[in-house]
Amino acid sequence: MPVPSDRARHWDDAYGARGAEGVSWFQPEPTVSRALIRLLGVRPDSPVVDVGGGASTLVDGLLHDGFTDISVLDVSEIALAAARRRVGENPRVTWLHEDVLAWRPGRRFGLWHDRAVFHFLTTAEDRSSYLETMRSSVEDGGAVVISTFDTDGPEYCSGLPVARYSADSLVDMLGERFSLVETRRELHTTPGGAVQPFVWVAGTVAR
Repeated sequence: MPVPSDRARHWDDAYGARGAEGVSWFQPEPTVSRALIRLLGVRPDSPVVDVGGGASTLVDGLLHDGFTDISVLDVSEIALAAARRRVGENPRVTWLHEDVLAWRPGRRFGLWHDRAVFHFLTTAEDRSSYLETMRSSVEDGGAVVISTFDTDGPEYCSGLPVARYSADSLVDMLGERFSLVETRRELHTTPGGAVQPFVWVAGTVAR
């Protein structure tokens, strides 16, 4: 399904204006993501999807850790192209230019990872669509790692309003089939020097 032009254009413009290492969510090393993935015991041969992965360096870390089936999904073609240039052609990586709200994966994953996509979904309809896709595409007992702005985080990001969550409210949003293993709080320093509080939840999903 084609990516909706307005959302794609917004994020392409953000990456085009600031570059992959200039956007506010850039981090040289995805330390918390990798730590939580290890904590959940995700096997390197388990299929992984990084939702909104864009130009993130998580794919580099997963390749270093021996993961063999990594899908990186993003609405921005510019972001994906930047990561693809950095990583190079690798048969262990699939690049998906998709909008998660319209995406129908047609397979199941052992890990669903999302750093900073879910908090942009400010309507009940969009959140419901996202969660339906997540639940249907994660294996029974599969791992989920999601991070959003904490309750004291910014109210806007890249010119868009965001929904902020506590660990408890994010767990409640994920529903009764989600079993929490760990929560963390991270103070992310943007390339411009601002500090943004993030909350992380990690656990498993039963089908």
